[in-house]
This record gives sequence, structure tokens and C-alpha cells, in this order.
Amino acid sequence: MPKTTKAKKKVAKPKTKVVSKPKKTTAKAPIKISKTYVPKDTEKYMCEKHKVFFRIKLNEWKKELVKANNEALYNGSMDDNSISADIVDQASSYTDKNVEMKAINRQIKLISEIDKALMRIRDDTYGFCLDTAEPIGLKRLMARPVAKYTIAAQEKHEKDEKVHADD
Repeated sequence: MPKTTKAKKKVAKPKTKVVSKPKKTTAKAPIKISKTYVPKDTEKYMCEKHKVFFRIKLNEWKKELVKANNEALYNGSMDDNSISADIVDQASSYTDKNVEMKAINRQIKLISEIDKALMRIRDDTYGFCLDTAEPIGLKRLMARPVAKYTIAAQEKHEKDEKVHADD
């Protein structure tokens, strides 16, 4: 019987993966501002300090609104337990609840506007008019932190709304 030779199977060596080292990011330390800090016109418009200031202001405002809404909803649900036999009292209670719900709905819309303003801060578009890209101005933002337009652009929007409302 002739000798048979078995061919040796070649075992492939595992390929070594070349793994690049993670790049070191030079993350900036978060900017801290004092509780008494107020943005100044002499500073560069929408510098990091301004953004931090308005982010804090918007978040605090949002917290207050959420807390007020939760309290109003809780108190409103507690009032449902009292049923009055007097039809005038029932009508008055219904009117009060209707007014309260409208106020809550306005606050919910405002919370949504605050969230949009916070997104604009993250996108670096906060403080600039959505129509013209011009600076809205610190005075206007201090008075209305959710402002999206310059005063002139806002007036134009309101005029356009009035015209379309008459149609």
C-alpha cells in the first residue's frame, strides 16, 4: 500500500486590527457666571457668557411654569370632588375652570417656546432674528427671552397676521 500524505491545512493567522487611538478633545471648561451677572452691550453679542445667562434664565422660567401648571392641575382636580346643587354655582365653577384651562394652555405654549429658544442657544442661532438674521438685541431678550424676531420683523409678522385674520 502506498503511503498517502495528507496535506497540512494552512491556518490563517488572525488579522490584527489597526485601532487608532482616540483623539484627545480639548473640551472647553463650562463657563460659569455669577448670580448677579447681567449681559452688557459692551461685550461681544451672544458670547458664551450671554448664552449661559439666557440658558439659566430660560430653564428657571420653565421650571416655574411647570411647577405652576402642576399645582393648578392638581388643585383643579381636587375641586372636581365638590358638586354643587345650585346651577349658578355650577356655571360659575365651569367658567372658572375654563379660564384656568386657557391659562394652563398658554403656559404650555410658552414652555414650548422656551424649549425652542433653548434649542436655538444650542444651535448658536439664539439672539438673532429668524427672518433677517440681525441681532435681536439684549434689551429685547432681557424683556422677552423667547423673542424670535427683531422689533421691526415682529411688527411685520403681527401686521401680516392681522391682514390674514381679516380674510
